[in-house]
Amino acid sequence: MHIRVLGSGAGGGFPQWNCNCPNCSGVRAGLIRATPRTQSSIAVSADGDDWILFNASPDIRAQLASFPALQPGRRVRDTAIRAILLVDAQIDHTTGLLMLREHTAPWDIYCTAAIAQDLSSGFPIFNILAHFRGVNWHEVLTDRSDFAIPGAAGLTFTAVPLKSEAPPYSPHRHNTVPGDNIGVRVRDERTHGTLFYAPGLGRVDDEVFACMQEADCLLVDGTLWTDDEMIRSGIGDKPGSAMGHLDQSGRGGIMEHLGRLTGPRKILIHINNTNPILDEDSPERHALEAAGIEVAYDGMTIEL
Repeated sequence: MHIRVLGSGAGGGFPQWNCNCPNCSGVRAGLIRATPRTQSSIAVSADGDDWILFNASPDIRAQLASFPALQPGRRVRDTAIRAILLVDAQIDHTTGLLMLREHTAPWDIYCTAAIAQDLSSGFPIFNILAHFRGVNWHEVLTDRSDFAIPGAAGLTFTAVPLKSEAPPYSPHRHNTVPGDNIGVRVRDERTHGTLFYAPGLGRVDDEVFACMQEADCLLVDGTLWTDDEMIRSGIGDKPGSAMGHLDQSGRGGIMEHLGRLTGPRKILIHINNTNPILDEDSPERHALEAAGIEVAYDGMTIEL
């Protein structure tokens, strides 16, 4: 299985356009050793030719340009993306669908009923795309059943409901239902390599932890170092937990859970611009490295 990290940042990317926090101002001025990041998205392929896009960030155009495998140029209009799988209805994971409206056929989009509802009402991207080539919606169930995607022969997908938060425009905001947020387990039937992808994760319950244990590689929520990080930075008024993101360093945080695992490769993705781990010389980054935890970056490639 081939995995390409197209974008590794949280909403707004890094540096964020209007932010002058120490990270954003530091990377602009060259005062810290840090790498800019676009907004979170990955692509997965069994053969390196046909790809499944996970989420469509607002930065999708630049991400496609950075990865020639997704634009093979076999005909006048072409793409190697066979389908799109959405893990939530958040702006930073879905707005890029509008940038892909020139596709020559309706996009095959895989997501839960809860996500499809949000993208047909509060944030009606599906309705807008109906005025272009449209969407073929394929419902992803939350009963832990495996499913296949045509064009991704050899890969098996499983949706895992997550405890997180629905978008602000969702009728499920603060009253989430199964399917508002999912993690996805991807298994290569040839190599038996398994990826667990969960860029938005509010709590690690027993089922999620079991998925982590079974995986060969984890790409999981690395949004915030501390729960009150955005409040202390003066750029937000909500803790990470209220936004559906589990912090890294606190009691019961993602580092604690990852520390219980010895098998999988552990990688954080969806890194917020305020997170001190973006500074590659920071004590926080060194603490991750000492714990055997990696930080995803745009252009990162993984093979399982």
